[in-house]
Amino acid sequence: MIANEGRDFHHFFTFLASSFFALLVFLIVNVFQKVRQTPKLRSVAILVLGDVGRSPRMMYHAESFAKLGFDTYLIGYKGSKPIPSLTSLPDIRLCYLSESPPLVTQIPFILAAPIKILYQIVTILYTLVFDIPRPPEFIMVQNPPSIPTLALVWLVGRMMGSKIIIDWHNLGYSILALKLGRTHLLVNIAKRFEITFGRSAYAHLFVTTAMRNHLEQEWGLTGHKAVLHDRPPSHFHRCLPLEVHEVHKRPLHPVVSDTFVVVLHTTGTLDITITCRFSPQCFTALHNPIHRNTRTSTYSASRPSALNSLSTPGLRRDRPALLVSSTSWTSDEDFGILLEALKLYESRAREVNLTNCENSQSKHDSKERQVLPRIWMVITGKGPLKEGFMAEVELLQKNWQYVRCTSLWLEAEDYPLLLGSADLGVSLHSSSSALDLPMKIVDMFGCGLPVCALDFACLPELVKDGINGLVFKNASELAKHLETLLTSFPSSPALDSLRTTLQRALLVPLDVEHRVYNHEHQEGDNWEWGSWSENWNRVVKPLVVGDPE
Repeated sequence: MIANEGRDFHHFFTFLASSFFALLVFLIVNVFQKVRQTPKLRSVAILVLGDVGRSPRMMYHAESFAKLGFDTYLIGYKGSKPIPSLTSLPDIRLCYLSESPPLVTQIPFILAAPIKILYQIVTILYTLVFDIPRPPEFIMVQNPPSIPTLALVWLVGRMMGSKIIIDWHNLGYSILALKLGRTHLLVNIAKRFEITFGRSAYAHLFVTTAMRNHLEQEWGLTGHKAVLHDRPPSHFHRCLPLEVHEVHKRPLHPVVSDTFVVVLHTTGTLDITITCRFSPQCFTALHNPIHRNTRTSTYSASRPSALNSLSTPGLRRDRPALLVSSTSWTSDEDFGILLEALKLYESRAREVNLTNCENSQSKHDSKERQVLPRIWMVITGKGPLKEGFMAEVELLQKNWQYVRCTSLWLEAEDYPLLLGSADLGVSLHSSSSALDLPMKIVDMFGCGLPVCALDFACLPELVKDGINGLVFKNASELAKHLETLLTSFPSSPALDSLRTTLQRALLVPLDVEHRVYNHEHQEGDNWEWGSWSENWNRVVKPLVVGDPE
């Protein structure tokens, strides 16, 4: 009986593989029929082998192409909500790939992996060949992932005459090496695949100068090569107090219920306490938000006149410091460093504030003169390591007085509002290749948010230590930076200095007219910033409109 079941499974697998092969041949034949069509000028297909809504750089590419009048096809998987412009701009069409059948998840990985790859090959080829009326002038592909996308766009580009643009975010084989080790056979195969199909393209875009230099020297890339540093879009900004007020009024995620209190006060003499769905007892018990000799009221949706009769809300001086980090909860970010730093900060805050309290003449004075504030650490994102980290945090913060840590998942429109309301960002990105830069820091800078960032090889291309952020190598250094930046919060000279640098850089646009053809430009010690549109128009536009030579 077991032998019969094994034989049946073998026949089923053979039939499945044969069907995929036959369909693949059918698609290739139809591709050859399309070879006779010339690519349509001012059209582009952008391929993302992942959730479109969680691929900000590729969404920004699509937006920039569409604003130039390109027929833009953004291909990827449906998941998170994309940025609003992708559904409002008339020249953008979202082409969602279908997921592999649920049955694939129920069979062993050694069988599921090739089936999944075959399914991806078929769906991607089908979309490029049949969903797009005519061959596009350009096909842009995100790397990683490398398998099978690099080979597919290489094949389609040569058969249909489309120009291939590879947007190098990282090296695919280096991510695989985190799981299997750099000497593993599959890692070596993946590296050879990436070199073979990624070496030649019409143009190569890189997120860092270090990546461009490395791939030029080691892989001998051919085609135009340009560094396009990540930048957030123009709607990322520092929130005004009223915007901060609105952000904290609404529940962003049910996980934060009854865990914190956010308090704002008006610019006049009348204080108003806004009690949201956040309220930890340690905050209210040790740091009473109601000032002496003032009237208070509690705002609710049923009493809008209570707020409307007052002047515009402003931030309270006795508020907690809001810290933000973003992650995909994978092994290239060590959140053990953050956890240890939070422990050290909690211990240090107790020690410093107790000493300050003992030296104060009265209980009220001690509250007014506390040196280190309470902090609320918000971590956004989804991923496999989230549950373990948050479980450990929940146990620890039962005894913490100065630290609260919360995990949130935000939609695309909410994320910049949170960053714009925060006081300090934290990045634990270490880079599997040491050649890419974390988009989270770019987003934070776009919102005028200073950053504490884990050090690695090419980080200085983005974070200038002591100018727009502080760099750390371990938990003790991170804890020390937190103490330095948050001492006397919210009137911290060190934090204000970093904010000033960011604000100055955001206000001074790049001289696009004089640098538009300078593909070698990179930010120097004066740290020019520029928006995504400015950078894209300077670097990519000359490559896709007219002759870049």
